[in-house]
Amino acid sequence: MVRDKIRFLRRGRVVMYGSATPTRTVLDYLRLEEKSRGTKEGCNEGDCGACTVALGTLRDGRVIYEPVNACIMLMGQLHGKELVTVDDLADGGTLHPTQQSMVDRHGSQCGFCTPGFVMALFTLYHSGKKPARQDIVDHIAGNLCRCTGYRPIVDAARDACTGRAIDRWAKAEKETVRQLQALNDSGDIFVGTQERFLAVPAKAETLAQLAAEHPDATIVAGSTDVGLWITKQLRDLPKIIHTCGVAELHAITDTGDMLSLGAAATYSEAERHLSAIDPDVAEVLRRLGAKQVRASGTVGGNVANGSPIGDMPPMLIALGAALHLRHGNDMRKLAIEDFFIAYGKQDRKPGELVWCLDIPKLKRNEAFRAYKISTGGLPPRGLPMAGWRRHPSAQCVPKRRLPGHRLTRPRLGTPPSEPSYTISSRSPTCGPPPPIAWRRRKRWCTRR
Repeated sequence: MVRDKIRFLRRGRVVMYGSATPTRTVLDYLRLEEKSRGTKEGCNEGDCGACTVALGTLRDGRVIYEPVNACIMLMGQLHGKELVTVDDLADGGTLHPTQQSMVDRHGSQCGFCTPGFVMALFTLYHSGKKPARQDIVDHIAGNLCRCTGYRPIVDAARDACTGRAIDRWAKAEKETVRQLQALNDSGDIFVGTQERFLAVPAKAETLAQLAAEHPDATIVAGSTDVGLWITKQLRDLPKIIHTCGVAELHAITDTGDMLSLGAAATYSEAERHLSAIDPDVAEVLRRLGAKQVRASGTVGGNVANGSPIGDMPPMLIALGAALHLRHGNDMRKLAIEDFFIAYGKQDRKPGELVWCLDIPKLKRNEAFRAYKISTGGLPPRGLPMAGWRRHPSAQCVPKRRLPGHRLTRPRLGTPPSEPSYTISSRSPTCGPPPPIAWRRRKRWCTRR
């Protein structure tokens, strides 16, 4: 079955949206069409968090609420989900617990960032656990406050987020599950014409066929990068195909020695599995974007986009990961470093899709280190990110220039923007780089 409208849940009711504007963002829909203007526009690029809304997703029979940036999220990504905004929280004259705690703790001054903070805390309130202070800090890392300061906001979170949700959404969870199950009925969505359309396929075969038939279409997974093409570069993208509706692309399989990720699996879906590979992977993921970015962005999209400042490719190269690509019914596999040909260029044919990733786990006698150095004094392309995997039998590597991207022993992964790299004299030559605990004491590589 093919429908000509996306469907999502809003205030307990199903909304059917059939606009043929494929680049419409959720923020523009809320403020311009629905006239719900509590959600603010700040940076319009997914950095400040003023536009944060909550997205309810059905997982394992439960509704999971996650914060997302409405300014760069496209309407097609709402299909089969529940949208909650700050305008919905108060029940008549009674504030939501997260709102009331912000009032009690004086967590707002100018108030522009407050709706975003409240919605981030709303998702933490529904997380089902009582967070420690560091959990709260990590959860609101994607929300910027320019005048109040973060202490009263953290205090408000500690008051409100007790691990037990008792609001309207908690009481209506069973009904919400039933409604979301009805929305996710494996029907494909196609809105528009052959020249200008928004598509949300539900079946893998439909997605592959549609991408092959429209090789000029923009493939959208999390929209954390494509969203900026629209809001900052003002690009007109007449054909958009979303991958988020295909359940197969969200699959995560752990066979013990190999982790397989579907290309549409978000960072938040894959974070637990990836973090189990090594503590350094977990630390890089903690620093990657913020909760809003990790709830939308995908590991597969980070690879397929081929950005020279992508965080995942260096680690995946070091781990020896491989890609599966699909064009129509044809599949092929290649090492991830072979996917990157040159700056901004990948080994991907028009209409071909990154389908899944195979990531080998570390063997008992292997060591892995990952570096993610953040600083405000360098252009984005200058921010170092590297992964290193070493077998104990590897020989010492002298300081020299390394031809090509690949090292067998040791294995070094670096951003795929240059044809070759140099091991710095600052790096150890007879073993993996020092662990994060050592790097924490270095000013040039500090924790956030």
